[in-house]
Amino acid sequence: MKKGIWLTLATASALALSGCVYSDVRVPLSSEFHGTRVVSKSGAASVHSVAWLVAWGDAGLQRAAVNGGLETLEYADRSYLNILFGAYMRNTTVVYGH
Repeated sequence: MKKGIWLTLATASALALSGCVYSDVRVPLSSEFHGTRVVSKSGAASVHSVAWLVAWGDAGLQRAAVNGGLETLEYADRSYLNILFGAYMRNTTVVYGH
């Protein structure tokens, strides 16, 4: 009985640590930062997906810029949220500019 409990806990820990149960990651959309200015305004736009069946939203650069009231874009990030093997997913584009 104890061996089964330890095996279950080890499996659950491995899944949680590998990002299968929950992950929230942000990555830059560019790797060229030479001459990039630091800015204080940003905007975001997201696409959502539930149960691998339905998806909605607009995560485009233009939608994110409009949402943040930006006229000039300096750089952008992409954020990925994944819960329970993709049962819920959110992909967000975050733009920074003036």
